[in-house]
Amino acid sequence: MEQELEYIYAVHKAGSFSKAAESLHVTQPALSMAVKRVESSIGMSLFDRSARPLELTEAGKIYVDAIGRMMAVEEDMSAKIRDIDGLKSGTLCIGGSHFINTCILPAAMTEYSRRYPGIKLELIEASSAFLADMLTERLIDITFTCRDDIIAKFTHYPAFCDCVLLAVSPETLSLPCALSADDVIDGKHLADDCQCIPFEAMNELEYVILSEGNNLHDRAMRIFADAGITPRVKLEISQLSTSYHLARAKFGAAFVSDRMITPDENGLCFYRIDSPVTTRLFHAVLPKREYTPKAVHAFIETAKTML
Repeated sequence: MEQELEYIYAVHKAGSFSKAAESLHVTQPALSMAVKRVESSIGMSLFDRSARPLELTEAGKIYVDAIGRMMAVEEDMSAKIRDIDGLKSGTLCIGGSHFINTCILPAAMTEYSRRYPGIKLELIEASSAFLADMLTERLIDITFTCRDDIIAKFTHYPAFCDCVLLAVSPETLSLPCALSADDVIDGKHLADDCQCIPFEAMNELEYVILSEGNNLHDRAMRIFADAGITPRVKLEISQLSTSYHLARAKFGAAFVSDRMITPDENGLCFYRIDSPVTTRLFHAVLPKREYTPKAVHAFIETAKTML
């Protein structure tokens, strides 16, 4: 890509000439002159210099959109060339939430590295919304989500399911339909004859739930609404693992994923919930591009095998 176009894109991303110059390792006057040459050639400004951070003009939006498409073509070309090697080299950048990165990806990443040792793996942790923005900018190669609004925007493939259970200290609630950690690991909660927790029992509990904007928050609210329960929410937090540990500490009941539960868990009992929203289908989500590298497809297949 021509240097001047690279400079324009860097200024757009940084929101200022000084920050862009720093990232490009050039002087600010040199950067400003390069952008002004382009503006002079088209007879229009690309940036509204009165705005802080800088904003694109209409001409600037056209330029940056075209630059983004040129960058995508260059990236796809490079990916095709690397794929001639047959997964012997390259980099795969994976994005995930804390739950995905701690409970889902470790086994898949380990197996992938064993199969394709020449591929360098990078892992980024962020919220689903932030990761969606990174996909749009093609800053990551793949992420996993069950959010329909994100899945619809990108190339996607079904990857794995999980089941949402209610985790409660046995000292708080102990019913005949309670499941142990070993029961969950053995898949007994997925059997058709597995009993669900009565809604009247759920109505007596205090809850730790995930904060608004989290997929599991929305599902919890749907469960409560369908059951006619006005939940007594003791605490809202952002991380699923934190709610899990608070439940272990007997602070309140929490909705958890069956994929979080380990054999050494003896401080909680688990309950199946009579609701269709407790089953979550996660998709592997990729940037929309003309060519998807073989390394990405290989990771999807590896993840499916492991999960």
